[in-house]
Amino acid sequence: MRITGTTTYVMDSPGREYLFVKVQTDEGLHGWGEGTLEMKQGTVAAAIRDLEGFILGQDPTRIDFLWQRMYRHGFWRGGEGILTAISALEMALWDITGKAFGQPVYRLLGGAVRDEIPCYTHFGSVDQARTLVADGWRALKSGLRLPERAGRTFEEGPAIAATAAFYESTRTAIGPDIALMCDVHGRLRPSAAIRLGRALEPVGLSFLEEAVPPDNVQSLRRVRDAGLSMDLATGERAFTKWGYRELIEGQLVDVIQPDLCHTGGIKETLKIAAIAETYGILVAPHNPNGPVGTAASVHVAAVVPNFSILEYAQSPTRDACQAGGEETWLKARNGRIALPERPGLGVDLDEDYLRARPYTGVKLWPGIFHPDGGVADV
Repeated sequence: MRITGTTTYVMDSPGREYLFVKVQTDEGLHGWGEGTLEMKQGTVAAAIRDLEGFILGQDPTRIDFLWQRMYRHGFWRGGEGILTAISALEMALWDITGKAFGQPVYRLLGGAVRDEIPCYTHFGSVDQARTLVADGWRALKSGLRLPERAGRTFEEGPAIAATAAFYESTRTAIGPDIALMCDVHGRLRPSAAIRLGRALEPVGLSFLEEAVPPDNVQSLRRVRDAGLSMDLATGERAFTKWGYRELIEGQLVDVIQPDLCHTGGIKETLKIAAIAETYGILVAPHNPNGPVGTAASVHVAAVVPNFSILEYAQSPTRDACQAGGEETWLKARNGRIALPERPGLGVDLDEDYLRARPYTGVKLWPGIFHPDGGVADV
């Protein structure tokens, strides 16, 4: 069996565009991968074109060999654009390999160590949190709140106060037994992150995510040394085992959040998770992605002993782009995802649906600014 070509789709969707790649073979088997990278879909599509030559004509089941070629023989390594493209192609190779051997991918990785995959989802208001809990969700995440009067202006003090008030109201509404997480998106300096953590301690957070910008992982040490009562989590903007080394060896967080669409794919995430396991660090994959990235995350979560919980972003188009009837779609039900039984990743996409919703534009984040007009982290 040999790889004969790739087809890339960028699908428009409210709030997020999805990038999928289909890898074809001469025996009729195909595999799907996902390279969704917000606001950078054109970059990823171009990187896939650049990398295609490394896999054309090759045996798709030689996954590690082809990964090494794409990563090492390009000379210029790393960066989210190239690694997202590599991740997408690597997922597709696993999908083909599972189909070739007639097994779900997690069985080729050693078999499941759990029976189902617990998930958390996002909420934006107290009322929405109540609704999600009523729908069966047991774990929820929101983020740093900007006071309504501030618009797109960011000030640390008002943001911390508004976030603490929001989470206090949410906890009162949903009770003590629902897990709550807070994503800071790297907007705070270490001292401000500590103040936020202190303000949120009465709420009983499961983890505080990306409390400081990811550019200097050692800045987490000040937050770590503050002795906050909740776990610290980060890692959605770290890539490969090399990018995670300092974070894990320094034991700077309790939970790492590799994103399979960016960090190098399925096998690379397993390596990162294994290193984290030796330090007692949990794995909660970052996954605001579409059905293919979610499926890849599910297969990894199935086999990783130190897996904790999977992020799951709800979206009608995210579900509807899957082929087959709704009963066959890979999706969370009651805050859980059942282990796939179909060969490969267990998802297929409706190409007519993808073609009917092309994304061809260029989109920029609206941005957040300091009161003096200076650029703030989003």
